[in-house]
Amino acid sequence: MAVKIKLKRLGKIRSPHYRIVVADSRTRRDGRAIEEIGLYHPVQNPSRIEVDSERAQYWLGVGAQPTEPVLAILKVTGDWQKFKGLPAPEPMKVPEPKADKRALFEAAAKDAADEPKGDAVTPKAKKADKAEKAEKSEKSDKAEKAEKKADAEPGEAPAEAAGA
Repeated sequence: MAVKIKLKRLGKIRSPHYRIVVADSRTRRDGRAIEEIGLYHPVQNPSRIEVDSERAQYWLGVGAQPTEPVLAILKVTGDWQKFKGLPAPEPMKVPEPKADKRALFEAAAKDAADEPKGDAVTPKAKKADKAEKAEKSEKSDKAEKAEKKADAEPGEAPAEAAGA
């Protein structure tokens, strides 16, 4: 029986993650596996790769053939070089540790407590102020209409019509 080390796809449509499995070469991609030896999450930054090195070495030793994507993963982890007797690659990138949420909150609360507590918010307009503004706008509209009438004197034709 030909045995392959391949990827078994899991996850939703646009968020794939894979399990590295050892399976018969005739089984379908997501079909029955002999053994699961690792994980691969390409969407995370940096990609999350976990391989059980001991089991990978065993399966490579008994003749299991890795597919091209799995071969690339094994080269990144150094398991392929270990199997072939080559020098180890540079270490993989690891994600930066996340900051403690409680510490971030306490720091933000401390910064907020140090700020001056003056009135930073403009007060709401009162109803009387709104009424005054409405009266002013009505007066200005009436004044503009009066100016237009004054410009065009009663006995004369408007300036636009005179030019024609």
